[in-house]
Amino acid sequence: MRLKSALWVAAYLRRCQVEGAFAVVRRRGAEEAGAVFIRISRLDGTSDLFGPAPQSEFDAAGAADRAFSPCLKERPAPDAAVEAYLTREIKFDPDVWIVEVEDRGGRNFLDAVGG
Repeated sequence: MRLKSALWVAAYLRRCQVEGAFAVVRRRGAEEAGAVFIRISRLDGTSDLFGPAPQSEFDAAGAADRAFSPCLKERPAPDAAVEAYLTREIKFDPDVWIVEVEDRGGRNFLDAVGG
C-alpha cells in the first residue's frame, strides 16, 4: 500500500529539516494521491526539479514505493525553465503538490524517504 501524498510530503519536509535544509509546501495537492514535484533551489538562479518517475521505472518488488526522476535534461536548470515546467504541470493536473527546498549543494534527500 502506498502512502498518501500528504503523509509522504510531511515525512519529506521532516527529513529536509533534520538535514538542515529549508523546505516548504508551495502548492498543496490532492491529499490521497496527488503527484509530488520537488524543486531544489540552489539559491543562485538555478534549480533541480524532480517529479514522479515513469511507470517503466517501477519493478514488481518496489511497486508501492514512490520513485522520482529529473524533469528537465539540464541540471541544474534556470529558474525560469523550472517555473515554466511547473506551470504546464499545474494546467495538466491541478492536484499536484510542489515542495520547494533551498540547498546550495543541491541535495534532494529523495533516497532517504520511503514510500
